[in-house]
Amino acid sequence: MLNKILVAALVSAGLLSASVVQAQEGSFMVRARAVYVDFKNSQQDGLQSTVGAKVEADSRWIPEVDLSYFITKNIAAELVLTYPQEVDVTIGGVKKGTIKALPPSLLLQYHFTDLGAFKPYVGLGVNYTRFYKTHNILGGLASVETDSWGLAAQVGMDYMITKNFGVNVDVKYLRMDTDVMVTDNKVGRLGLNPITAGVGVTYRF
Repeated sequence: MLNKILVAALVSAGLLSASVVQAQEGSFMVRARAVYVDFKNSQQDGLQSTVGAKVEADSRWIPEVDLSYFITKNIAAELVLTYPQEVDVTIGGVKKGTIKALPPSLLLQYHFTDLGAFKPYVGLGVNYTRFYKTHNILGGLASVETDSWGLAAQVGMDYMITKNFGVNVDVKYLRMDTDVMVTDNKVGRLGLNPITAGVGVTYRF
C-alpha cells in the first residue's frame, strides 16, 4: 500500500510517467538529513550602494528529507524537501529582518553500484525557492521577490550497513537569486547561491 501511495505521489510530481509505473513498482529510497546551508551572498554593486551596507542571509542548519525513485539500477529521480525555513537578513552585519524560504529541489541522479556497500552518486536538476514574509526587512521598507528558479547540482554517497539501512553524506550547490526592493523599486539582486552539506540516514525499500 505504501509503495502505491509513493508511486502516485511521484506521478503527481511529474517524476514518473504512467508507462514507467505500469512497467515496475520501483525501488524507493528515503533519506533524512541535518543540513548546513552556507549562503554565498553575492550581490550587484548597486545594491550595496543603495542600501548603504552589504545585505546578507545568515547561514544555518536545517532538516531535510528526500524521496528517490530508481528508474533503472543506476538512474534515480530525487525530490528534496524541507518545511519553510526562517532566514535572517543582515545589513552591515546587523540583523534587519527575517524572511521565510521553502526550497524544494528535483534532481536526476546517477548511482555507482559496483562498489559494494559504498554507493556514491552525482545529480543534476532544478531548485525552486518560494520566499514568504518578503516585506520583513528594515521594518517593511525593503523586501525581496517571492520566486527563484535555478540550477541544482549534487554529489554524495550512501554507505549501506544492511540491505535496507545506511548512512548518507551529501553536498549540493543551489542557484538561488532574488531581487531586492526598496519602497517597491528594484535596487539590486542578491545571489544567495548556497552550498549545502548534510549527513543523515538512509532507508531503501
